Amino acid sequence: MPSRIYETVVGYFVQDRPEPAQLPARFGLIDDSPDRWTRFKASIQQLNVDTLDPVQYKVFFLGRHGEGYHNVALPKHGRQAWDDYWSKLNGQVDEVHAEWQKEHRFGIPLPDKLYCSPLTRAIQTNERTFSGLLPGDRKTVIVENIRELLGIHTCDKRRTRSYIQETFPEYVIEEGFAEEDQLWNPDIRETCNDIDVRAKEVLDMIFECDTEHFISITAHGGFIKAFLRVTGHLEWSLPPGVVIKASRES
Repeated sequence: MPSRIYETVVGYFVQDRPEPAQLPARFGLIDDSPDRWTRFKASIQQLNVDTLDPVQYKVFFLGRHGEGYHNVALPKHGRQAWDDYWSKLNGQVDEVHAEWQKEHRFGIPLPDKLYCSPLTRAIQTNERTFSGLLPGDRKTVIVENIRELLGIHTCDKRRTRSYIQETFPEYVIEEGFAEEDQLWNPDIRETCNDIDVRAKEVLDMIFECDTEHFISITAHGGFIKAFLRVTGHLEWSLPPGVVIKASRES
């Protein structure tokens, strides 16, 4: 697979600036006109028409999982803090779903390709985010490398392939996905460089294999931070929409 260099294309989303404390309207799209998504889609299409091979442009909608028992230690923080935390995270997923519904009325391009972490909390978030929005034949693909920082923490060890397939039969599992988790190590924790490598491998796979321009990735905070580092984007704790330019290294 050829090596690529990734850049963030600025000027479309407020995520180019320091982040606000809440989910930005229109997923951060700066244009607030009624035909905003029609104009945006036409602009992305034109970028790809005008560019010289091997440069490509794609739009990514990055979603963070909404819940997971690893996020808060109940004995340490207490039942009320635990419940408040879950209410906030689940509320964020519902906000994202509501924003997709609202912007769908203004023509937001639904993702042509959807990818997701194999961890249960991410798959459930993907389900809730796009519930009732996608054509029945548009399936999300489970990808091994779209994982949280790996190692030591048992919450980041995935279930078996059989479990995922039986529990979420409407999802497609990528080719070569092993039955058991072969990435998680009980004694070694990944470094930021390790997860950056995984994020770049996911980007390489998408830009090499997919002709579609609008991509969704449902993942985890660590993976999203790695994705943003690899593409030169500002760090955002809230999942952003982002336009990525890819070019092959000479």
